[in-house]
Amino acid sequence: MKDKLWGKVGTPERDAMEAQLREEVHAYYVGEAIKKARLAQHITQEELGERIGVQRAQISRIEKGKSVITIPTMSRVFKALGITTATLDLGAAGKIALW
Repeated sequence: MKDKLWGKVGTPERDAMEAQLREEVHAYYVGEAIKKARLAQHITQEELGERIGVQRAQISRIEKGKSVITIPTMSRVFKALGITTATLDLGAAGKIALW
């Protein structure tokens, strides 16, 4: 069924669709982590938005995985939630500190 909808494995169309799907899944998980941290601190989306200088709607889109979040924005969000350090695991290349 996937071959019929997205094209055969290894084709540019299929590769693009699978890459987009991976990005959407990652955005969802980042959004869920932000939402979980925000709710644990009893902070509204509006309050978090004020802390980082964006509208509540932007926080909502990020939490739903509907908005691409840049590393600088992610840094501002997590710092506003009191998460002061983060690392990116690059597998065999090692880990790097993001903030």
